[in-house]
Amino acid sequence: MSKMSRAKRTAREIAEMAARREDVSAYFNNKFNVVRPVRRINVDLTLGMLCELDERAARLNVSRQVVIKTLLERALSEGRTGHTWVKKKPR
Repeated sequence: MSKMSRAKRTAREIAEMAARREDVSAYFNNKFNVVRPVRRINVDLTLGMLCELDERAARLNVSRQVVIKTLLERALSEGRTGHTWVKKKPR
């Protein structure tokens, strides 16, 4: 099968071919990305926290969501490695 005819097939057409038990292996390169399921959550933030997030997002030229995810991932990663990001009170 030529590359030209392979490029013109839609996903629906390939699915129909597979349903007819035709060989569709030429349409796949065995390279793929694993997409983890995403769960949406709601978080209540103070106005001050929201302003800080927005300022940081504007400074970095990214969305608020990117800032939140980055900070959360950093905090979780530090927790896994045993580093603490909360200052302990002296006794």
